Amino acid sequence: MRFSFDAYVTDVLFTAGRAAFALGDGTLAWESGERAEAHDGVILCAAPHPSGEGLITGGDDGRVVVSDPEGGHELADIGGRWIDALATSPESGLLAFAAAREVHVRDLKDPGFARCFPHDRSVAGLAFDAKGRRLAAATYGGVALWYGRIADQKPVMLRWAGSHIGVVFSPDGRFVISSMQEAALHGWRVADAKDMRMGGYPSKVRSLAFLENGLWLATSGAPGVVLWPFAGAQGPMGKQATEIGMDESAMVVRVAGSAKDRVLAAGLDDGRVWACDLKSERIEIIKAEKGPAITALAVLGREKLAWGDEAGAAGVEAFPTM
Repeated sequence: MRFSFDAYVTDVLFTAGRAAFALGDGTLAWESGERAEAHDGVILCAAPHPSGEGLITGGDDGRVVVSDPEGGHELADIGGRWIDALATSPESGLLAFAAAREVHVRDLKDPGFARCFPHDRSVAGLAFDAKGRRLAAATYGGVALWYGRIADQKPVMLRWAGSHIGVVFSPDGRFVISSMQEAALHGWRVADAKDMRMGGYPSKVRSLAFLENGLWLATSGAPGVVLWPFAGAQGPMGKQATEIGMDESAMVVRVAGSAKDRVLAAGLDDGRVWACDLKSERIEIIKAEKGPAITALAVLGREKLAWGDEAGAAGVEAFPTM
C-alpha cells in the first residue's frame, strides 16, 4: 500500500495495529484513510498514547495534541514555543514534552497533575525508563535524570561535553545512551554513572532502537546498521559494535525493530528500505526504488513495516517471512 502526501513525513507509528503518519503540514494520516488536522504548522514529534489507542503529537504551534481516527483534542498549549520532543509511558501513564529549556510532565489519567523541570540549556530528546518512573532529558553537556512524579528535586546529571540530541534507556533500565550533535553516541551505567564512548560513526546518529528484549541497540549513522551488544552485566562496555547490511553507496538514516523480537528494518538516504532477521542477517529489500531520503520508519512485530520520506511518499508493507 503506497501513499503520496503533500508534506514530508515527520514520523510514523503503529497504533491499534494501524500505521499513522505525522506530516510536516500538521496533518495526521492513517493507513485506513482517516485524516486529522492536528497542528497549525509542522508536527515536530510524535509518540504513542499510553493506552495504545491513538497518538500524541507536538508542533511548532506550541501545542500538544492527542489524536485517533475518530478525532482529537488539545492536551497543552504553551504559547507558541516549539514542542521539540515527546515521550510517553504505558506503565505509568505519564507524558513528557520539551519546550526549549523546560520539560513538562502530565498524567493522562489525572488532569490536575503537572510538573515542570527546568534546564540550563534546551532539551532535544526525552525517554522514560521501562517502568515509566524515571525520565531522561538530553541537553547540552549530558543527560538529566528526573523522577517523573516528584515536584521538588535536583536531577542526576550524566555529564559529557557537547550537545546531546537524543536519548534512550536500555529496557532493563541499567544504561542510558545519548546521540550527539557530533557523529557519536555516549553511554552511562545508571548505577554508578560510569560512562563509555561509542564512536566511529561517519555521520550523525539520528535513529536508535533496542531489539530482542534489549540484547541489541541498533543505530543509524553508517553505511549499514550499527549493532551494539547489551547482553551481560557490563552491557556494551569494553565491547565492539558490529555492522550489517553495509552498502557504501548510501547511509542508513532510520532504524526500527521489534522490542521483543530480533527483526530489524533500515531506511537509507537514497530512499531504499530493507529488513532482516538478526539470526540469519539475510537482507530483504522492501523498497528497491531510489528517491528522497527516508525520514520515518516503524515495524509492527513480524506483521507490517511502514515508511515515509522527505518528499511525502510513504508505504505500508507486509513484513517479509524470515
